[in-house]
Amino acid sequence: MAGMESQNLATEAQQVRVNFTSSEPDLQLPEGKSQLLVPGDIKRYGLSRVLNSGSMLNTSSPVPLDFLVNGTFLRGSLEDYLKENGLSFETTVTLQYVRSLIPPVYQGSFEHDDWITGIDVLSGGKQRLLTSSYDGLFRVWNASNQIIATSPSSSNGGHSAPVKAANFLSSSQIASAGMDRTIRLWKYTESDDFTGQLKPTLELYGHKGSIESMDIHTSSGRIVTASSDGGIGLWSTSKSSAPEAPASLLPGAGVNVSKKRKIASSAPQRGPLSIMQIHSSPASAAIFHPADSTVAYSASEDHTIRTMDLTTSLVVSTLTTAHPLMSLCSLPGISSALLAAGTTARHITLVDPRASATKTSVMTLRGHKNTVTSISASPENNYSLVSGSYDGTCRIWDLRSVRAGSKAEGGGSVSDAVYVIERESQRGKKRGDVPGRGCKVFGVVWDKQWGIVSGGEDKQVQINRGSGLLAN
Repeated sequence: MAGMESQNLATEAQQVRVNFTSSEPDLQLPEGKSQLLVPGDIKRYGLSRVLNSGSMLNTSSPVPLDFLVNGTFLRGSLEDYLKENGLSFETTVTLQYVRSLIPPVYQGSFEHDDWITGIDVLSGGKQRLLTSSYDGLFRVWNASNQIIATSPSSSNGGHSAPVKAANFLSSSQIASAGMDRTIRLWKYTESDDFTGQLKPTLELYGHKGSIESMDIHTSSGRIVTASSDGGIGLWSTSKSSAPEAPASLLPGAGVNVSKKRKIASSAPQRGPLSIMQIHSSPASAAIFHPADSTVAYSASEDHTIRTMDLTTSLVVSTLTTAHPLMSLCSLPGISSALLAAGTTARHITLVDPRASATKTSVMTLRGHKNTVTSISASPENNYSLVSGSYDGTCRIWDLRSVRAGSKAEGGGSVSDAVYVIERESQRGKKRGDVPGRGCKVFGVVWDKQWGIVSGGEDKQVQINRGSGLLAN
């Protein structure tokens, strides 16, 4: 009898009382079922199964869940958590359960001829992928890994230097920009799913340095660009509303008329609506406000993020950060004002650019081992984003997971990456503890249909997409 009682006590000692809570309205537990005794060695997967079993969560199908303890995701067992924090098994642990970010499983790669500088996607009925490259070309791909259109070479009206960005204005119009300081617009048509044609429709001149970044506002027909000359350009995609191009910046300008060869252009040449010389160092990124086409943000190697009123061409606020900035993304699902900026110091800083903000950094995302070159917000939720880096990885972040930064990290609120996507081209080629070395990621896009699409120095377009957790 005494032996049985001792065994029961030992068993009970390995149980942990858990209080489940969630802020998601459609995932509430029935009254009286929010507290349970669970095994101490249970982990996230087991907890997710518990809540998806029987009459716990009233959902039509299982919902993969993650669990937050004091703002940090539970990655080990409850027993591990208690030991790490010096807590006894008698402690009631409050777990906030949230829908999981699905692990980004590798789907496939597209072979490219040169370094991939940027990526854009077209979803809907016809899924198309657009890549810009250091070879001075951009390419349109179908979902079957086939190139269906390639931009002309420089001798035929294309770019004369690496293309840094290419974007779909619509399913029938593309904009490209690059190191030749020009923006070019193209009419895009398809004969079938395997053949497309590109016809130049407009050339835009105004920057005196390489165009590093471009953002499109489809409904207004506007483009905003960031240049290595420190300027931010605003452009119209309409030939009739675009001003004349500056004569000094047109091809052949400054060459003796009697000696120069006539440079033919098959497209009209126009200038900017405005060029705002607002940065003292190269501007690395420019984006439109997600809800207001008259407002734009820019990031620069001069450590600043600037908010611009595009109607007046004036800077209305400036935030100065501690490091040069190399990428910028708005997070409209979280706040119409919150921005994520990638730095040369290997982290991402989240800032509120509004003039009334009382502090610059809202949160810091840490984990990359090199410059953060590209950021894209999740198309499916309000709390996650993906970033690409010179360290050869893309990392997925969940802003619900927050911890206090250490003294070495400068304090503040810090979030760590949830998943790390390595380059498949580098598997088996790692040196030391640095994954993907020699394989910088230059661009990444997160799309609802395509998944996470990235490209870089390995000349590969890599696609990663989530897959079900509970079915594994």
